[in-house]
Amino acid sequence: MSGDGFAKLHVMVADDHPHARKILVAILRTIGVRRITEVDDGAHALEAFKFSPADIVFTDLRMAGVDGFELIRFLRDERANDSCYVPIIVVSAQTSLTAINQARNLGATEFIGKPLTATAVIQRLRVCIENPRPFIRSKHFFGPDRRRRNIDTLIEERRAV
Repeated sequence: MSGDGFAKLHVMVADDHPHARKILVAILRTIGVRRITEVDDGAHALEAFKFSPADIVFTDLRMAGVDGFELIRFLRDERANDSCYVPIIVVSAQTSLTAINQARNLGATEFIGKPLTATAVIQRLRVCIENPRPFIRSKHFFGPDRRRRNIDTLIEERRAV
């Protein structure tokens, strides 16, 4: 995807650290994103999202007040939110397997560990736009399919062995 494709996106960045927000916004502007909503916590993200839903949300996990986990939970709630299919990219220094799994189990689409790089941001954006994962609905989960590999390919590989 070229910078022109990114220019059409409306991206929300939710992070309570101004420096981290500034770096991510600079990367997004450099690759051509023109519409960026910056918020300093999950509560402000939810309020802004009501008036101007974003195409993609970047969120930190640890924020004062409404944190990234709560933000993901709300955005994936079909009853409370018309935009429950929005891609959510977590950008966090909290990179323990527990935190990654918790974000994923709540419905995060992608995860980038801090310190982030422009390459990581571009890769995750491309995955979300060019190869979106189907959404799964079950009794205890609603969100993008957490499996990365094509299940049909796995079945064929097993049969070939």
